[in-house]
Amino acid sequence: MDGHSSEDSKQSTADMTVFVQSLLQQMQSRFQTMSDSIITKIDEMGNRVNELEQSINDLKAEMGVEGSPSPLAPSNQKLDEAKQEEGSA
Repeated sequence: MDGHSSEDSKQSTADMTVFVQSLLQQMQSRFQTMSDSIITKIDEMGNRVNELEQSINDLKAEMGVEGSPSPLAPSNQKLDEAKQEEGSA
């Protein structure tokens, strides 16, 4: 009877090993998928930031070419005064 019990124990250990290995492979696969997704989203955000920077630079260049400030945009003098007030506060 001891031989039979020993065999069951070995089979149980082998089954558990297979189960744990399968579980670890599934976890690794999920982590890899999540990692790839995060990297893709970071790359997309980087591209959006680059596009935003380019748009801002284009707008700055366009405003510089026009020469006259927009009536809606505050003048540099007003901006300088606001910065001085913030600094003294």
